[in-house]
Amino acid sequence: MKVGLLFGSFNPIHIGHLIIANIMLTHADLKEVWFVVSPQNPLKKNKSLLHEFDRYDMVQRAVADNYNFKVSDVEFQMPRPSYTIDTLTYLQEKHPDKEFALIIGEDNLTQFTNWKNYDKILEYFSLYVYPRPYTEVSPLKNHNKVKLIDAPLLDISATYIRDCVRSHKSIKYLVPEAVENMITEKGFYLQ
Repeated sequence: MKVGLLFGSFNPIHIGHLIIANIMLTHADLKEVWFVVSPQNPLKKNKSLLHEFDRYDMVQRAVADNYNFKVSDVEFQMPRPSYTIDTLTYLQEKHPDKEFALIIGEDNLTQFTNWKNYDKILEYFSLYVYPRPYTEVSPLKNHNKVKLIDAPLLDISATYIRDCVRSHKSIKYLVPEAVENMITEKGFYLQ
């Protein structure tokens, strides 16, 4: 079974993430998409980054109605900072029956050669790349392990959503209703 892995802080998860995951699921050869929630990097203090368990809970609520979407906290138990190659290797060892593909934005593809052991990622895993606005063309665009998936250009950011919450502006339709309710109930992003 081929599984797409969408890594992120999901601070918060928003409809852009869900649209991309669904496009990958329905327009590529994936059977599932796993949202891999990245923990807080201890070297980078960010007051607006919610605790990893709160972000995990938001993602759980966001994907609850789609049985092809799963949420993974695999990086919570791994050494930090966590590197994608280590997570991919761990997941492949733990799930030998699955074939994993990494889902990234085109903006990340242009920087991909800076990732730790990027060559090993390309040797053992496929990259499923969705378009991002204002992105340079990557030299990896034609690599045999890189698959460009046609998807709508989305320019929705978690930063914008957090700013809206702080300014007491609506985030309706930017995040799933269950996520909006959780943000409101728990008072997330108000400071």
